[in-house]
Amino acid sequence: MILQVDGLNFRYKSVPIIRDVALSVHEGEILSILGPNGAGKTTLLKCLNRILSPRGGTVLIDGKDAREMSRRKIAGKMGWVPQQGEVSSIKVYDLILLGRKPHFKWSPGKEDHRQAMEALRMLGLEHLSLRYADEISGGEFQLVQIARAMAQEPRAILFDEPTSSLDISNQHRLMKKIQSLIHATPRAAVMSMHDINLALRYSDKFLLLKDGRIYAAGGREIISPPALREVYAMDTQVVEAGGHPTVIPI
Repeated sequence: MILQVDGLNFRYKSVPIIRDVALSVHEGEILSILGPNGAGKTTLLKCLNRILSPRGGTVLIDGKDAREMSRRKIAGKMGWVPQQGEVSSIKVYDLILLGRKPHFKWSPGKEDHRQAMEALRMLGLEHLSLRYADEISGGEFQLVQIARAMAQEPRAILFDEPTSSLDISNQHRLMKKIQSLIHATPRAAVMSMHDINLALRYSDKFLLLKDGRIYAAGGREIISPPALREVYAMDTQVVEAGGHPTVIPI
């Protein structure tokens, strides 16, 4: 098991945001966190890699308590792909190489450059390596952010709404790429998602959040009309389309 979370709580001042959340993710699994705006999806992700400090509960990474790990060690175990990364005038290769920072002290060595080149290759970004990050498209920049996370050699990668700024074609291209990378490597992924149908198509496990609490967790069977009515306050049907379960509002 790569990631095991139990009894996780977080509050902002006196307001509880995450309440008693538990989850687990194994190698080769993609877990999607679903829920309406304000449910606590992004906050939960940030508690997992300790961008935010939980007020209670445990996060184990490969069996080790994240509270006993430095931020540098956590960064070496857990990649982070934000919803909107900071786009700056830096070459794509150099941006990906920054993913190696948890592994070197003063300057990158041969292994760091090798891992950066391998991440470029895995994401098919060789042709962009000398381009500046602020000159490429939004879809390309998302791939660059994933390559930077892959260069860290993490055990788990956290994605915060990875498709939010992409058109439908690039959404599916990106999700297929994430799925193939995770299923082909000894890694896991946890992602917050707004689009239930994208999550259903490309994820292995699901967690439905309502008001910071887990309403349901499991496989595709938890994505049901009664559950969606309770969590999203909307009536739906779940039908098969192209061999995939698809949620249709009614």
